[in-house]
Amino acid sequence: MSLLLTLDLIGMVALMILGVPVTFAILGAALVYYTLHPDTSTLVMMQQVQTALRSFPLLAIPFFILAGTTMARGGIAERIVSFADALVGHWRGGLAQVGVLNSLIMGSMTGSAIADAAVDSKVLVPEMRKHGYSLSFASVISAASSIIAPVLPPSTSMIIFGLLGSVSVAKLFMGGVIPALMIAVVLMGTVAVISRVRGYAPVRAQRPPASKIIESFKQCFWALMMPVLLLLGLRAGIFTITELAAMAALYTLIVSGLIYRTVSLRDVGVLFKETARTTSAVLIIIGASASFSYIFAIEQVPVHVIELLSSISSNSIVIMLCINVALLLMGMIVEGAAIMILAAPILVGIANHFGIDPVHMGVMVVVNLTIGTLTPPVGAVLYTVCAITGCRTGDFIRELLPFLGALLVVLLAITFYSPLVLALPNWMYQ
Repeated sequence: MSLLLTLDLIGMVALMILGVPVTFAILGAALVYYTLHPDTSTLVMMQQVQTALRSFPLLAIPFFILAGTTMARGGIAERIVSFADALVGHWRGGLAQVGVLNSLIMGSMTGSAIADAAVDSKVLVPEMRKHGYSLSFASVISAASSIIAPVLPPSTSMIIFGLLGSVSVAKLFMGGVIPALMIAVVLMGTVAVISRVRGYAPVRAQRPPASKIIESFKQCFWALMMPVLLLLGLRAGIFTITELAAMAALYTLIVSGLIYRTVSLRDVGVLFKETARTTSAVLIIIGASASFSYIFAIEQVPVHVIELLSSISSNSIVIMLCINVALLLMGMIVEGAAIMILAAPILVGIANHFGIDPVHMGVMVVVNLTIGTLTPPVGAVLYTVCAITGCRTGDFIRELLPFLGALLVVLLAITFYSPLVLALPNWMYQ
């Protein structure tokens, strides 16, 4: 790796730490390299940015974002919370358990940790405060449970990793299902233990009658059918990922507008604007990072990284542990999306060299970097939740520790035992 690239990377990370938006930090560093390197020019840089964005599969991102935005704004969140309450409200720490289960259900519709955390912070945290939960505990439940969303289909992170690393997005989607369920289980177990110690009571003493559970299910039936649509469409091979995303967006608009009648024609314009704003933020990072990925190719960074890892060990588990440690540390100081976009091709190259399934690598990376959104100093989910709830960052971090430990256990489990990731995609696409 040349001195120019080394200084460029140091400058880029420094800019991010100082609070410069990720896109401008990457573009600024890339511009310096293309300007100073004798064999490149800014014209090449612009070509790389444009080429990366001229990709038909990238259309899946705005469609899935529109679907998630419609779900969040269409009054569907309240219906799902009511259904989750009917199912687990009688458990120890009832409202906290509802928060985790709600994220599991909503995550299969939004695919975004920040969107899920924002909804829970606005809907569940005030209710939890009324029932005696501390502000920091309620805030952490909203944040930690939101980690489920990017691991479940339709995960935007999975789409980005798949497209940039040339890995099947459908297999990545399926590979995230079991880890997402595991995250939900360990979080609910952690909630149960803490609730027993602190005396957090259930919402009700007994399970509600079956009639109430059925009624809650009926109220959100059409919303719950969206994940079924995704799974059946992928399993049957009826749609490509882009077509499936378009169908999901159309489905949510029909359900919210015509069935639940919570979205009017006037609201559709607002939904489109919000979708365009979110999509532009994602795509501009992809374009900027593509220019930097080309620099990595020029400098043969993947080759150097593989040589470095080979000098450490040839064991795939040791290699994945090294990658996990590196990503967890990097995720604390650099935005996870930027890391994934820059590193996806390199990580897939490492996976192929050491005999690791790229789907296994992709799911592990998504889980790892999503955990990083909870940690300071750049944790996007942490600051989103604290901004909405008013929780102090120090109190949040102290309350987060047992949940962070539980999430790391899941990360280690899927690292050591690949069938937890690969069993479902191998079964569906054998």
